[in-house]
Amino acid sequence: MKSISKMNSLRSWIICCFFNFLIAAIMGLVMRFNYLFSLEGINYIYLLHAHSHVAMLGWAYLMIYSLVVYFFISKEKCTKPVYNQLFWSTQLSVVGMMISFPIQGYALFSILFSTLHILLSYVFCWLVWRDCKNEKSSEKILLKAAILFMVFSTFGVWCLGPAIKILGKQSAFYQIAIQFFLHFQFNGWFLFAVLALFVKQFKNKIDQNKFRIFKIFLVAATFLTVAFPISWYCENIFLKWINLFGVVFQLVAFAFGYQMLKPQIDFFKRSLDTLSKSVYGLALCSLIFKVIIQLLVLIPSITVVSHQIRSLVIGFIHLTTLGIITGFLLGVLIQNKLLPQHSFLFRKGVKYFFCGYIITELLLFMQGMAFYCNKGFIFGYYESIFGASALLVAGLLLILISMLKTKTRLD
Repeated sequence: MKSISKMNSLRSWIICCFFNFLIAAIMGLVMRFNYLFSLEGINYIYLLHAHSHVAMLGWAYLMIYSLVVYFFISKEKCTKPVYNQLFWSTQLSVVGMMISFPIQGYALFSILFSTLHILLSYVFCWLVWRDCKNEKSSEKILLKAAILFMVFSTFGVWCLGPAIKILGKQSAFYQIAIQFFLHFQFNGWFLFAVLALFVKQFKNKIDQNKFRIFKIFLVAATFLTVAFPISWYCENIFLKWINLFGVVFQLVAFAFGYQMLKPQIDFFKRSLDTLSKSVYGLALCSLIFKVIIQLLVLIPSITVVSHQIRSLVIGFIHLTTLGIITGFLLGVLIQNKLLPQHSFLFRKGVKYFFCGYIITELLLFMQGMAFYCNKGFIFGYYESIFGASALLVAGLLLILISMLKTKTRLD
């Protein structure tokens, strides 16, 4: 493997990303604790905004940034100071959000730092597009699609100001703008980026005809399924039909994606150690479960409550962020020996983290179904989910400590 720079920048970037992830997880744990023992001086909504922004932009975005530069940018280009300077400038905006959101929520400084992050992401998109523009490989086509979705998603953010000024925060326009941004971030930018990184790990050339069908259907599905969150605020039978076609297209896309990679799967699995297989397996299971949920919400009675039961919404978000995005990112990192996978602390950390993830998902969806069936709260729900969330924090802390103690060689 190539080294990202003479100063081993990649190691510093990865450590920084895990630090951001740990802070986001601690914020989540504090919110869980607040349900058990009300904390004075803590504004739950402000902390929620901080948690979501640091998790999305400090962990997922910056880790994808790091791996995209490592795998897709040539050594001559990635060693230029611009990528390192841009990373730390982006991290500065994350730290600004980390501090300002818990104090003031959406206000002057948090908005300034959020805006700075978007502007810096445009610079990153331009740099990657410029440095990959002549590449026609499958993984780079997916990466370019991810970049376009990233830019496209921010149109929703730019609509927030006019929405507040003209119609107010409670308007359907304001809520749709937020959902537009989140949908194309998670299902466009993040998902296509981790798929590009995953496909990159397959060394042999894949079937281009199947890839072309996979790409067309997945892109179409991403655009069509935005109709589902829009339907929460704008009732229209056509939106339901559009989402139905989107979910079907997504099924077709992943069916062709499996056929596309099938000839290489056995060889790929043999190249992985046990930990990599487990992490990738959990990511793929999470992806399958996400598709199943999208099929279930086509049922009218479930559609109505899908966004009204908070535990179901949080469970679905965590399924995407912790299961799919984090799962694929960790799989790529471990497979390429970019983390100290032989460290006892690291392996314990990964086990704790994914145990915490699985338990919290089970609790969230069980509680959501209990509400759906009018059964009320599960006995010991808040205590149990706090304990499971503590496992997430403990796992990330052990992973970070193992990285700081072990000098991982990146070459």
